[in-house]
Amino acid sequence: MVRAFVKRLFDLTVATVALVFLALPLAVLAAIVRIGLGSPVLFAQTRPGLHGAPFRLLKFRTMTDARDDSGQLLPDEVRLTALGAYLRQTSLDELPELLNVLRGEMSLVGPRPLLMDYLPLYSPRQARRHEVKPGLTGWAQVNGRNALQWDEKFELDVWYVEHQSLWLDVKILLRTVRYVLARRDIAQPGHATAERFKGAAR
Repeated sequence: MVRAFVKRLFDLTVATVALVFLALPLAVLAAIVRIGLGSPVLFAQTRPGLHGAPFRLLKFRTMTDARDDSGQLLPDEVRLTALGAYLRQTSLDELPELLNVLRGEMSLVGPRPLLMDYLPLYSPRQARRHEVKPGLTGWAQVNGRNALQWDEKFELDVWYVEHQSLWLDVKILLRTVRYVLARRDIAQPGHATAERFKGAAR
């Protein structure tokens, strides 16, 4: 109970300060996205939060809405623009998630929120990643990110659930800064981010 209160207070304090400090850069980024990709500026998608409860994740838009002749969206790799790729490489597209942190839907640190489609595909151990709120960054993100295989990534997520603490969160945030500046492990080869998760090995 105390740990949850301290973590929430830490999240609120850091997210509020970050949003105040980044207000002007965020406005400039929003204008650039609006000019380069049109409207809407923000991409919102339903993702699983604490205990799998759905919430609307916010990001800066990085892809077009290009579709094939049947009206289906083209693959992410085709729709990702040069501007969008830069935003992803620098992790600037993730900054609107600070609003999710303020609303209590996310934490600064925790397993990354993936797709709702993945929920029935996890093993019982992998599903433990939803015992905490999803995060802007996490233990898996500073230990290989998208260079990891899914089972490796989920094992790191569960390790975080089992060892979470304020000091570990601070450590992860500091390591995240180094990762972002180095632009490491942004995406798997041939994918906009990573190959889809197809289910835990049985």
